[in-house]
Amino acid sequence: MEFKGFSCETLPFLESIRQNNNKEWFEAHRSEYEEFILNPSRAFVDEFGEHLMALEPTINFSAKINKSLFRIYRDTRRMGAIKVPLKSKIGLIFWQGNGSRMQNSSFYLHFSPEELFVAVGVRWFEKPMLDAYREYIKDDARRASLAKILELLESRGYKTIEKGYKRYPKGFNKDMKDAELSLYKGMATYKILEPTLITNGEKFIDTLFKIYEDMLPLQQFMYQVSLKV
Repeated sequence: MEFKGFSCETLPFLESIRQNNNKEWFEAHRSEYEEFILNPSRAFVDEFGEHLMALEPTINFSAKINKSLFRIYRDTRRMGAIKVPLKSKIGLIFWQGNGSRMQNSSFYLHFSPEELFVAVGVRWFEKPMLDAYREYIKDDARRASLAKILELLESRGYKTIEKGYKRYPKGFNKDMKDAELSLYKGMATYKILEPTLITNGEKFIDTLFKIYEDMLPLQQFMYQVSLKV
């Protein structure tokens, strides 16, 4: 299926999910979910994945649920989880490496009625990845390289996710240059765009490709971290 952009009904449908967040409503409107979200998401993954291979030939993508696509139903059983059953934002991911897609460096995006969020890296670390990240940036040259990457991306208008810790972990101290990089709970940069961009297929793909091309150095850096897990 050729990707021509998401329907102009996609964002209003997501708002309808938010206003009618229950399984009964969703099952009665499943055909609209498939038309406005699922089918164009699959077409997008197939097409854009081919584009991303020009940047990173080893990128992983698959137009399936629990691969590049996320389930529309939320896991409400987890402690602290949001208790409404349906997600009103749609995530898509292209990841590099083996193992968990969320614990490998990735090209990620999600859209909702409010925003189109575009990111690269790992947005939160589980312990093995956190340990690997900290060990990797103990090296002064690697830490300086990461600082330079983030400085360059921020100069181009991209943002870095917020730090998650206040105390330096073992092996770091305030006198080390760029030691604040050890305070992150994840390492990713992002940009927020108008969500209506998703309805213009060609412009959507061109815009994403340019952003991901800019962010490629961080993608490659975090991939090297993932190899240490």
